[in-house]
Amino acid sequence: MTRNLIKTSIILFFLTAFFPAISSAQNPPLVVPLWAKGAPGFENRKDEPEQAQDWWVRNVHNPSITVYLPPREIATGTAVVICPGGGHQNLVFNAEGRDAAAYFNSIGVAAFVLKYRLAREANSPYSLDIHPQQDGYRAMRLVRSRAAEWEIDSSRIGIMGFSAGGEVVSMVAYGTGEGDPKAADPVDRVNGRPDFQILIYPGPLGIPDVIPATAPPAFLAVANDDNCCLPPTMKILVGYQAAGVKVEAHIYSHGGHAFNMGLRTPLITLQTWPQRLTDWMKDNELL
Repeated sequence: MTRNLIKTSIILFFLTAFFPAISSAQNPPLVVPLWAKGAPGFENRKDEPEQAQDWWVRNVHNPSITVYLPPREIATGTAVVICPGGGHQNLVFNAEGRDAAAYFNSIGVAAFVLKYRLAREANSPYSLDIHPQQDGYRAMRLVRSRAAEWEIDSSRIGIMGFSAGGEVVSMVAYGTGEGDPKAADPVDRVNGRPDFQILIYPGPLGIPDVIPATAPPAFLAVANDDNCCLPPTMKILVGYQAAGVKVEAHIYSHGGHAFNMGLRTPLITLQTWPQRLTDWMKDNELL
């Protein structure tokens, strides 16, 4: 089989796999703010419009999740909160949010793309060590609190992050996630701990020096020539091995940073990396 024929076959595979999910998402998906009255302490900014162009979204002052549900006939009950990357200056919403949601929907997984606040955006009022974590935990709690409504299993809700979004994941994955039983808002009483995590070329922030034995099972993917994010990926891998926690890692020989869901790269190994994730989810009884 020629290289061009192989490449064509792969493209057709992705079109076939994603087509049902893309078709079902033609209507505008549901967008749910994390807090009805705006983010705590910043309620007066919730009505400021977001900025979006081409691949990025900015000016997020009313953090939210965008809901993508799979066709009911293939739904598995598993759900994933997706944190796009963008260096905490932008959100790569389409390539690392919407495309990931389409993939998950195609295998029967509900997806919730998080628009979190950007601490490194110009003139940002947010702190990198506070507000992305706050948004990540709130997204997990919000999805779990509405599990019955969205027909998902509250014990099979994971979180996925690309690059800076991987840092948001690390900020929420290693704590207990316990809710506050005395909170006035019932969502804040819900546990925000993810049941599994998916880290795609994650950044270094939020990774503890010692991975706790209670850490959720992890899937990792990165390119060997990604000078930014290979080291933190290796730190997580070694930490998981030391803690005796389930982990699977795929380190691709080349591809650099930000290969997204593999839809825009000429590298065959990266074009098909989502299949490795599907296999991992099957082996871990998530599908």
